[in-house]
Amino acid sequence: MKKNPVEAILGLLVLIFAILFLFFASSRVDVQKIAGYPVFASFQKVGGLEMGADVRINGIKVGSVTKIELNPETFMALVEMNIKNDVKLPVDTIAVVADSGLMGDKYIRLEPGKETEKISKNGYIQKIKDYQSLEDSISEFIFLSTKDDKEK
Repeated sequence: MKKNPVEAILGLLVLIFAILFLFFASSRVDVQKIAGYPVFASFQKVGGLEMGADVRINGIKVGSVTKIELNPETFMALVEMNIKNDVKLPVDTIAVVADSGLMGDKYIRLEPGKETEKISKNGYIQKIKDYQSLEDSISEFIFLSTKDDKEK
């Protein structure tokens, strides 16, 4: 069977572009494990939060979610986070499950408090705000609207 040189050149170009794409993608993706310490928080609702999700303070990644499991006694979602060693969280830190936009991924947003005492390794974040879905927000708005109408 006779090979066409144009097909060989096109195949080589496709292979080169595939290698360049993989190199570019691997250099842009932040997949390395963060060296840090584990911290836990319990939530009623995590709304699709997944392992590997970011943990952020003011939009800056300071850790990642390493485990999500159901506590069989309280039926709450226990979330384990790995926080960078150089980030020391005050004991009055608030953990919130948040969205990265309307259809974006979920992440944990930390709101550090003012206490001087810090959360230790394997410590718990006591103050949490559960995930509030779009449906929850709309139903709350409707409830508040109808409540005002009934009072008139």
